[in-house]
Amino acid sequence: MIKINYDFNNQTLLELALTQSGANSTNNNERLEFIGDRVLGLAVAGLLYEMYPNESEGELARRHAMLVSTETLANVAHEVGIEKSIRHGHMTAGRVQHIMADAMEAIFGAIYVDGGFDVARDIITEIWRELAAADVVAPKDAKTALQETVQRLDNGNLPVYEYLDTTGASHNPTFNVRVSAMGKSAMGYGASKKSASTMAAEELLKILAI
Repeated sequence: MIKINYDFNNQTLLELALTQSGANSTNNNERLEFIGDRVLGLAVAGLLYEMYPNESEGELARRHAMLVSTETLANVAHEVGIEKSIRHGHMTAGRVQHIMADAMEAIFGAIYVDGGFDVARDIITEIWRELAAADVVAPKDAKTALQETVQRLDNGNLPVYEYLDTTGASHNPTFNVRVSAMGKSAMGYGASKKSASTMAAEELLKILAI
């Protein structure tokens, strides 16, 4: 039984949220996951804005990245017991966290569709407030976190950043960066090389969070 303080008006939405594409290639939770990711992101952003009025944008962003990460979502999914209800295909050990995290996002998407944003936000806030209060100090920036993660897991090796061609107008360029480590890579873009490389590091941290 899923332990979330919400009763669905349309029970089919919950069933869909718990159906992974490996179990049903047509009727699955990917669309609900898409909207749930956005609902979760905004709800957590609002919570952090309220809880940490003296922190900078960068500090809030680092907290946010940690709180909506695959690892955090998978832990929440475990706490509410959804792993017992997910309908999936072949779930290898390396995919367990991702499938649980995706299903958790899909449930928030289903709540949004069924009951509206305010209801979904209140449920997310109730779950995430304690998580958001757990760290007195904001977590490390993404590039530092990625470097330490790769050094620890890959025999002291470092991530490799590639600064690619810029795109957009000459007076307002977009910088594009690829970062690679442990056989994986991710892209980032932004108004500066710093913001682009930070985004790339955040994306690669998500990929490596197995």
